Amino acid sequence: QVQLVESGGGLVQAGGSLRLSCAASGGTFRRSAMGWFRQAPGKEREFVSGISWSGSFTEYEDSVKGRFTISRDNAKNTVYLQMNNLKPEDTAVYYCAAYEGQVSGSLDAVGQGTLVTVSS
Repeated sequence: QVQLVESGGGLVQAGGSLRLSCAASGGTFRRSAMGWFRQAPGKEREFVSGISWSGSFTEYEDSVKGRFTISRDNAKNTVYLQMNNLKPEDTAVYYCAAYEGQVSGSLDAVGQGTLVTVSS
């Protein structure tokens, strides 16, 4: 099973940017669709973005379209989430996940998460 470690979270003012990284080890990262999820305090975990194993397909939750960009570097076993024009409502713990199959399918592994806090 693939192991996932997120990094890059922190405190940023509204309108600012952060880049999250997710380093994968073990498993078959290069053949796995990957995704980012988030969970805000008192809310359920929600899908943010997903990317196919080749990077040719990406998907975004409506509220982040045009602001967030998912990408991956299979040579480095890493997936990224570039977050621009951050808003206070983006505050959450962000989790990286590996899918068993395609984006939006069942999850095979989820990382520990990294906290993103956006101040107004």
